[in-house]
Amino acid sequence: MSDRTVLHVKGRVLVGPEDVRDELWAVEGRITYERPPGEAVTVTGWVLPGLVDAHCHVGLDQHGPVSDEVSEKQALTDREAGTLLIRDAGSPSDTRWVDDRADLPKIIRAGRHIARTRRYIRNYAHEIEPGDLVAYVAREARRGDGWVKLVGDWIDRDAGDLAACWPRGEVEAAIAEAHRLGARVTAHCFAEDSLRDLVEAGIDCIEHATGLTEDTIPLFAERGVAIVPTLVNIATFPHMADGGEAKFPDWAAHMRRLYERRYDTVRSAHDAGVPVFVGTDAGGSLAHGLVAAEVAELVKAGIPALDALSATAWGARAWLGRPALEEGAPADLVVYDQDPRADVRLLAAPSRIVLNGRIVG
Repeated sequence: MSDRTVLHVKGRVLVGPEDVRDELWAVEGRITYERPPGEAVTVTGWVLPGLVDAHCHVGLDQHGPVSDEVSEKQALTDREAGTLLIRDAGSPSDTRWVDDRADLPKIIRAGRHIARTRRYIRNYAHEIEPGDLVAYVAREARRGDGWVKLVGDWIDRDAGDLAACWPRGEVEAAIAEAHRLGARVTAHCFAEDSLRDLVEAGIDCIEHATGLTEDTIPLFAERGVAIVPTLVNIATFPHMADGGEAKFPDWAAHMRRLYERRYDTVRSAHDAGVPVFVGTDAGGSLAHGLVAAEVAELVKAGIPALDALSATAWGARAWLGRPALEEGAPADLVVYDQDPRADVRLLAAPSRIVLNGRIVG
C-alpha cells in the first residue's frame, strides 16, 4: 500500500462515545470527512481511534535496557493489539529512533525513572538521594516528551515494608521545577503513605495507586490527579508476595491486602470523579500487547464499559494532548467487526489496524 493511497473507512466511525459517523477518508496520512476525488481502498467496520497504553515501557525488560531489535518487537506487539499511542512511563533506553518509523506506535516519553538509592529495580532508574532530586527531574523533563517519572515508594529493607522515598520539601521543589519546564510529573506508588505528600505537592498522576483510601480519594478528585491502575500488573502481587514472604513478611502481607482490595479501590476512585486511564505496565516482567485485557479489568472492577473504553481511546488521547479522529488528525485508527462499546472484550480482536493512513495489520 503506497503512502499516497487514499483509504476509505466506512461503517460506524466512533468519533466520540456518542458521536458516530458513517465514513472517513485517510489522505496522505491524515483524516478527512470530505470525500476526495479518485479511487480509494475501502475498509469496513466499527472504528476507534488508535488505542492508548498510558503506562508502557518500550526498551526495557526485567533486567534493564534492551537492544533496538527487542524494542522494535515490543512496539510491534503493542501495535498488533491496536495500541497506536504509548506513554512510556520510564525507560533507560533511547527510543527516539522510533519517531522516524511511520509503521510504529507514537511514543510520549517520561525519560528514565528517578528512584531513591537502592530503592527500585536494578538497572532501571537513576538512583539518587533527595538533594539531587530537583536536578534530575529537570534533566529528565528536558529529555522527555512532557512527562517525568518518579518512584514514589518502594520496599524499605530496614523497615521490611513499603515506604515513601522522598521528603515532602524535595518533592515540592522537584514538581515545581518540572512544571516550570513544561512537564507533568507522575509517580509509581503502591502504598498509602506516599500519596498525600505527592498530591499536595502538585503531582499530575499516580501509577498503580493501590494505596488509595477513603481519606485520599477525595483529595485526588479535588486536585484532578489522574490514576493509571495497571490492574493486569497488580494481578502479580500475590506471586510477588510469595517470593518475598520469608524475608519480608510484613511487606508480603501488605502486598496481598493491596491486591485483595484492588477492584474496590479503582471503582471508588472512579465513582468519586478521579480520572482513570488504561496502562498495562508492559516491558518489565509483563508482556506487551495487553491493552484489551486492562480495559476488561477496569470493567470487572465496576467501571462502566463506555468509561473504560474512553480510558484507552478518546479520553486518554485528550488527557495526553493528542487528537483522536478529528478532521486533519493523523489517521491512526483500529477497526473491529462488531461494536466494542457493547463488549470491550472485542478490543482483543481488531480486524484492521491503520497507522498514518496505511493498513499495517
